[in-house]
Amino acid sequence: MISSSSSFIQKFSYSTTQKHYWVAVLLSFITIFTTGCQDSQSEQLIEQLTTDNETTAKFCSRQTSPFKYSLCQVEQTHILSGDALSLRLFWKPDDDNKNQTLSPLYKFESLIANLPQKSTLEFAANAGMYNSEFAPIGYTVIKGEEIRSLNLKEGGGNFHLLPNGVLWWDKNGKVNITESQQMNDLLKTDKATPWYATQSGPMLVIDGNIHPKFNPDSTSLKFRNGVGVCADGQIKFVNSDEPVNFYQFAALFKGDLSCHNALFLDGGVASALYAPEIGQKDEKNMGVMVGVVETAEAQK
Repeated sequence: MISSSSSFIQKFSYSTTQKHYWVAVLLSFITIFTTGCQDSQSEQLIEQLTTDNETTAKFCSRQTSPFKYSLCQVEQTHILSGDALSLRLFWKPDDDNKNQTLSPLYKFESLIANLPQKSTLEFAANAGMYNSEFAPIGYTVIKGEEIRSLNLKEGGGNFHLLPNGVLWWDKNGKVNITESQQMNDLLKTDKATPWYATQSGPMLVIDGNIHPKFNPDSTSLKFRNGVGVCADGQIKFVNSDEPVNFYQFAALFKGDLSCHNALFLDGGVASALYAPEIGQKDEKNMGVMVGVVETAEAQK
């Protein structure tokens, strides 16, 4: 009986956080303890709650396998359709990004306060990497305006664990993740016209293959977040809820999430997520942020 209740609490914490499930969860919890449910019955009830939550989640959910992580996703077709959903990058207030006197937004709460009326931030995360002034160190485009040119330099740190790449989308909302050298070729030949773009590194999955420098046995375990463009038409943002190595993180995108291309965004203290649907609202300072916004009128 104790083992069942412990399992219930753990799965509840990571799977059933939406408000409209509170009543069902509490009643189920009472049922387990007052009726003397057998372990198998308790587990069946817990599994049903978990499945129901994952089915009804609009954007974000908690997952427990192959490790604990938070998943927020949006369908590519919903962004392309020009309806109320849009994927955007944010850095300075009112997108006045060339104004040297303005400070970045820094936090999710400032981003929300800066949104137009009748706009809702459905979920958001930190985007590309930044320097000590919270300015992007890689290629950045916001509403067609280039903030930082493509960075093809070699160096130390995760950003320069080549190949790195660019998350970008055109004005119509077609989302891509492209390796940086390939992106350079596309830009030179005018085959890419980013409306939004953020560069980070390393790439996690490149054309269906895990980054060649990742070691499955690496002991460098950290909280990490990244994004993938996936076979089911979803753009998937992942924050690990426990420390993992690069190979484990990349394998999640390639295998479980079926993402042909995926990009590391950041890790450790720089990894941040705003996902009210699952009760997470990190309060960290960030550079550029990426988020899905729902508006009464489509705005891109």
